[in-house]
Amino acid sequence: MYMRCCIRARGVGGGGRRQILQQGLLKVISDGHECGHDLLKVAAGNVRHCGHHAVSELNENSTSQETVQDPRAWIQPTGHDTGIVVYNSLCRRKVPLILPNKSFASWYQCGPTVYDHAHLGHACCYVKFDIIRRIMEDFFNIDLVMVMGITDIDDKIISKARELNMEFTHVAQTFGNEFKRDMGRLRVQPPTVYTRVTNYMPQIISFVQKIVDRGYAYPTENGSVYFDVKKYGDRYGKLVYQSDADLAQFREVDKEKRGFRDFALWKAVKPGEPWWTSPWGKGRGRPGWHIECSTMASAIFGDQLDIHTGGIDLMFPHHENEIAQCEAHHCVPQWANYFLHAGHLHKTSDKDKMSKSLKNTITIREFLEKYTANQFRIFCMMTRYRSVVEYCDTMMNEAVSVQHTLTSFLNNADAYIRGQLECQAIDEALLMEKLSETKDKFRRAISDDFDTRAALEAILQLVRVTNKQLRSVEVDNPVRSPGVIAAIQAYVDRVLQLLGVEYPGRKKMSVSTVDSKAQMNDVLDSLVKFRSTVRHYALLKGPDAQPKYGQPQTTASTTAGEGEVGHVKLQRKEREPLMKACDEIRTELVWAGIQIQDRGRKSSWQVLEDQSIEGKQHSLSDPNYSQEQLKKYFLGS
Repeated sequence: MYMRCCIRARGVGGGGRRQILQQGLLKVISDGHECGHDLLKVAAGNVRHCGHHAVSELNENSTSQETVQDPRAWIQPTGHDTGIVVYNSLCRRKVPLILPNKSFASWYQCGPTVYDHAHLGHACCYVKFDIIRRIMEDFFNIDLVMVMGITDIDDKIISKARELNMEFTHVAQTFGNEFKRDMGRLRVQPPTVYTRVTNYMPQIISFVQKIVDRGYAYPTENGSVYFDVKKYGDRYGKLVYQSDADLAQFREVDKEKRGFRDFALWKAVKPGEPWWTSPWGKGRGRPGWHIECSTMASAIFGDQLDIHTGGIDLMFPHHENEIAQCEAHHCVPQWANYFLHAGHLHKTSDKDKMSKSLKNTITIREFLEKYTANQFRIFCMMTRYRSVVEYCDTMMNEAVSVQHTLTSFLNNADAYIRGQLECQAIDEALLMEKLSETKDKFRRAISDDFDTRAALEAILQLVRVTNKQLRSVEVDNPVRSPGVIAAIQAYVDRVLQLLGVEYPGRKKMSVSTVDSKAQMNDVLDSLVKFRSTVRHYALLKGPDAQPKYGQPQTTASTTAGEGEVGHVKLQRKEREPLMKACDEIRTELVWAGIQIQDRGRKSSWQVLEDQSIEGKQHSLSDPNYSQEQLKKYFLGS
């Protein structure tokens, strides 16, 4: 039943196909049965196009060595060319992203080892790959099935459990749930499936045993199992080739291992550590780190994977060992077709990456107390995903400035379209040409290894040109061009949402139905219009400063000596209550989450992106007055 669901997905368009396929996969995973995993493998295989590149089986008698001179050389897959070029770590150059199936891609991403709070180093990696995922899904219409592996058994987790006097399962669950919440706060889309190592112990043991049976691993007397790198031969080193001479200084004395480059697939039990029953040695142990991801990825996708991602620090030895394990287990010359690696995040004062083990981290929760998720996402887009990123106040201030430029443009465009902003005549031909040019630049940028830096700059250039046209100027009977402004605004809005930069106030207001939303918009428009009329009248001077109905009521008369100056002062004094009322309405609305922006004779409104107390205070022009409002609303004074 589940396999049929996936196969039928071919005939469904866009997001519908993706949803059906993912629902089928999630159902199989949630059942947790071994037969379910077999069905899933068949489904994932059948959903691929019949033109999928067939790989010959690697065994002792295979002739693949004759056709491929370098056993570490990347084999370009056959199938659908997506039009994207990516930097593939397997060949260390940009190559076309080719998928066996036109609209389906399998993607495995290494998740965290959950023994502490997630930090900005994690966030930078996952936000960058979230942006890439959104581009592939929403711009190139590729249905991605992403699996993220969570390591919930590890030396560091065991150590943390001892430190906190807790069960290791409770430590992993606590920090695992916190990680997911933090990703939600950063608007990182959850993977199609989360896999946890402790849920895959039978599959891991079976995976290891098969590698042993094929002669590429050996058990020891005490129950550990090691991968035999020498037996695997020259194929080892596809990502990072290192000769024995290169690694001589890292030799470790370990009597159990046949070769110093051999690595653990299964670790024999140690006193006081959790263990699982195994068929080797004393029959108790736990998995090595590298075998976990190999097993979980293979349990979902079988013997072939389209895309594998992770931080650059995982390239060696983790990803290198994953490749060796999977290709030895499945007897294939190439397990994963593409490896994409994200650059490290460094603090300005540190040369090393941000890492929990180095104790130089900033937690995601700490960061979000000062900045917003949008600002961090823009920060991540300001560099290529492969680049090392320097985290400092200067870079974050630049990200905040970019966000301000974007939000100001969107709000100015809104005000112009609604007739609440007056300016000189718009050069429609110039803006339409710039819009067409930007669309081309944006497509070329994201097609070139997901170059968000160039894509963002293209959008900002369009915004700058348009903002110059929208400079507020009081003009009688201005010539208006709302169509071209609306087209540019819609494009910028759509691109920002595609990249995950979302402005909740632009999407919807806190109302229950579409009808009530429209009604609320009308009420706010009327309120702002009334306030603009009152404010405009209060600011008028001289003979024009007459009320629309009747004559002004005064409490004192001007003397002959005061003349016109005295009359203006009297008008200003009489209208002070009106201006104060306008300011109070503006402040009241800010605390309700709505900001009014005065534009000469007219005003417009917008929903505040930052709904925190600090964000509302910042939006008020008079900090002392905002403090008074804060006391009024929260202290009752």
